[in-house]
Amino acid sequence: MGPLVTSIERTAYPQLKRLTSARTLHVFSTPTAEEKAWAAERTSGPASLFALVLALKCYQKMTHFPGPGEVPEVVVDHVRRCLELGPGVEPDHGAGRTAAWHRRQVRVRQGAVYDQRRARAVAAAAIEEAARVKNNPPGLINIALERLVEHSLELPGFTTLDEMAARIRAEVNAQIFTAVSARLGEEGRARLQALLAVAGTDGKSMFHRLKKPAQRATWSRFKAQADYMAEIDRIGDTWAWLEGVAPTKIADFDGEAAAQDVDTLSRYGETKRLALVACLLHTARMRARDDLAEMLCKRVAANLKRAKAELEDIRVRQREVSERLIGTYRGVLEHLDPHAAEGADAELAARRAVEAVEDAGGFAAQFADIEAVTAYHGDNYEVLVHRYFRKDRAVMFDLVGRLELKATSSDASVLAALAHARAHAGMRRDFIPLPPSLEGDADTASGIAFSSGNWRRAVTDRARPGMVARRHFEAMVFCYLAEELRTGDIAVLGSGEYADWSAHLLPWAECEELLAGFCAEVGLPASAAGFVDHLKHTHLDACAALEAGYDDNADLVIDEAGVPALKKRRAAGAPQAAEKLAEAIARRMPERSLMGIVARTAHWLGWHHEFGPASGADPKLKDPLGRYSLAVFTGGINMGPYEAAKHIAGITAWELSMVRNRHIDTAKLNAAIAVVVNAFAELDVVKAWGDGTAVAADGTQVETYIDNLLAETSIRYGGWAATPSTGG
Repeated sequence: MGPLVTSIERTAYPQLKRLTSARTLHVFSTPTAEEKAWAAERTSGPASLFALVLALKCYQKMTHFPGPGEVPEVVVDHVRRCLELGPGVEPDHGAGRTAAWHRRQVRVRQGAVYDQRRARAVAAAAIEEAARVKNNPPGLINIALERLVEHSLELPGFTTLDEMAARIRAEVNAQIFTAVSARLGEEGRARLQALLAVAGTDGKSMFHRLKKPAQRATWSRFKAQADYMAEIDRIGDTWAWLEGVAPTKIADFDGEAAAQDVDTLSRYGETKRLALVACLLHTARMRARDDLAEMLCKRVAANLKRAKAELEDIRVRQREVSERLIGTYRGVLEHLDPHAAEGADAELAARRAVEAVEDAGGFAAQFADIEAVTAYHGDNYEVLVHRYFRKDRAVMFDLVGRLELKATSSDASVLAALAHARAHAGMRRDFIPLPPSLEGDADTASGIAFSSGNWRRAVTDRARPGMVARRHFEAMVFCYLAEELRTGDIAVLGSGEYADWSAHLLPWAECEELLAGFCAEVGLPASAAGFVDHLKHTHLDACAALEAGYDDNADLVIDEAGVPALKKRRAAGAPQAAEKLAEAIARRMPERSLMGIVARTAHWLGWHHEFGPASGADPKLKDPLGRYSLAVFTGGINMGPYEAAKHIAGITAWELSMVRNRHIDTAKLNAAIAVVVNAFAELDVVKAWGDGTAVAADGTQVETYIDNLLAETSIRYGGWAATPSTGG
């Protein structure tokens, strides 16, 4: 058998961990009274009883019998205490035939089947099926484990599954590479090979450019980005080359190619090398479209932000005008008030009121001030957006002309309005006809039915029925286009992040067959009427529970507008017992360095096993734990590899940068974070904060979306928030 490709720690292959909490021991390793009685009937002495109970609890946890030395001493000691045996008693089955008979008894009790030939066949079939859509060896092994458990089969040894996954994965990938190479043809292979050739004054190949992410989303870079998309589109139709290859496989192959340079990639076989480059090119084409769509969305967001800021500035400037108008109005009322001067000459009062208006600048000036104030009364920043859209107009029309847009729902009104705006883009008149009404709608204004009331008032004019203000209309269309791109109501064909999500849905006929079973599993009614009734009563019950406890809830306040708020609590001060506890903890807690903490958590929790080459194989590093701990530590404190190499002995800048660039990405970093979070959740101290059914968040929003391609909107709060790409 060849050398291992995958570490057991990177898979879900069941094993007993070195770090075991007291709660885990109690739940999984404590024998029940019935299990003790069952074992006592089948053994004749304490050592044999100990061995059988230990084998039973290990099998329940691992679905196979552990080998010598695999059971941690903490588990052995726990079972020994549960059986009330002395410290000198060791587990011993006795004769070899007795140990085999004990194993058969455990299998019968657990309803498991020991059939290694069938187990290997089931595992091989599962791996071959999964290898068509997955590429990571640990993932293939995990699927085989799941299928074996479903068939109640005792698990084969890990080395057996590891070798099987490596062999089948290689066979499936070779088939995919051969098929892709055949579709490329001679011309396609020559074009992809040319990507690896060094060209350009900077000495960088096109292969290097394909791996680079987009720069900051500015219009100054739009033309270069658009030309780049056109250039890579001319290389070839990657959709035809990769037809039938699962998107997950393409993503994995792209990651493997992106982690290499021209030199290391040249060591691959030609068939595999060109297939990987084809996947890299395919992803680059999708990313180029994503970047253009992202530029559009962020430019629109910036314009909206400027319009809102201008509205606030206008309100500040108009505050003085409003105060002056109020003063003039007060003077007019004082002269015209019949109660203030009873018996006064009405004609004289009216003349003085007119004089008050004239002193304030005259009727025309007063009407102009009133029009200026009322024009921006309310939150109608929409009338200002076209001012900032003007300088971006040509670029935006050029951008949407380069992207293929598609509505993901039956409502394509925004795209219809966009087509109408593009058809009249060459005109210079201030007003153009309304967009055509929607099919089957008698309302002539239904072509802008998607817009809000403020936008309708901005684009229409009562004096010009059937027409819209061209500048306002164009600004409105692009604002709604950006909004629907972000929400997924409009897709960009050939993109990744802005792709048509509905294309990935299962056909309804397939979903309908699974509906009843799914609803039964999650506890939901299978009919539409039943689901609506269930949802309605769930909300009503929640409202009733909240209302019933509202009087006793001193922290929650609901104002007259129905807006809930929580009162601020003031700390009562730390009690003396808490201070003494803190002192005792400080005395017992050894001083640790931050680097030491990172390394210790990696050793005990194994989060570093989530990192590795893009190929999915184990890292070929002398000390992966140490190397990954250093990479995470230096990256976490924002220290570059060259700066870190100056201060840390025994490591070079190349070693650190290689690990950070080729072995660690956002997905792997998030998986490592999940390992740490899950381990922390198992600690007893977590329960001091509650049972985990409720959480709290402040909803802080950060204005990073507009200028940062790595930021996104917050679904929960509607504002902009930075993507947690570094787990911060």
